[in-house]
Amino acid sequence: MRLAEKPTIITLDFHDCKYPEQIHQVLKEAFGFPDWYGRNWSAFWDLLNEPREYTVVEVTGLYSLHKELYEYSKKIIELLEKNKNYYKNFMEIQDQWDRRFDYKVID
Repeated sequence: MRLAEKPTIITLDFHDCKYPEQIHQVLKEAFGFPDWYGRNWSAFWDLLNEPREYTVVEVTGLYSLHKELYEYSKKIIELLEKNKNYYKNFMEIQDQWDRRFDYKVID
């Protein structure tokens, strides 16, 4: 298998989010989710977990979210980490595809 040299970068910018709906709108737009995206964690996981080429997600503004949205920030990181581990294990078995997935929290 030939690994991609550069990942697709997806930026999640939560700086202007004050409500849960805005968080899900950022997720929908950044990942290019379809209009039928359910704006809940099950729907986010289902679409996040769809196979894609080598991808790195850059998260900004997560720590500037209001404390009432703290659980949302924890859930985002939890699901990004789960997806990272899923595709790490996937590539150990199915190494003919470059499905690497990673994320980094910038601020």
